Amino acid sequence: MDPTGASVDEEFMDRALEWARRAPGHRDVPVGCVVVVNGLVVGAGENRREVDGDPSAHAEIVALREAAKQRNHWRLGDATVYVTLEPCVMCAGALLNARVARVVFAAADEKAGAVGSRYNVLSDPRLLHEVATTTGVRSAAAAALLREFFESRRA
Repeated sequence: MDPTGASVDEEFMDRALEWARRAPGHRDVPVGCVVVVNGLVVGAGENRREVDGDPSAHAEIVALREAAKQRNHWRLGDATVYVTLEPCVMCAGALLNARVARVVFAAADEKAGAVGSRYNVLSDPRLLHEVATTTGVRSAAAAALLREFFESRRA
């Protein structure tokens, strides 16, 4: 814990939330992600589908690409990934294929979540790798960002 009483998971989720807050500036859903190895952020990003015109530009994919480039390897077996919204099937597959050690997410996604809400991709024993997960870290803050974004779009 840091002097304010925040856990390491909360500190890095706060960093992911900072990235999420950038996305609405380019009309993207506010989801942010950081990839951490040995206490250092090696990859980060926010949703960029709208601004990049790329259906795969979810925060997790953006951050994993940056981490792999920085580490000069696609295997991220010593990484913990912090993301503000439960990963979808595509992102869960990418996390699995990157062989990340752990995923921490804030808000559950009851409609498309692939880490426990709809599917359980990261802990399916039939697949080649399993990923430890922690849920609910800073979930209220992440859910509020999403709610505000979608309310503003309906107004």
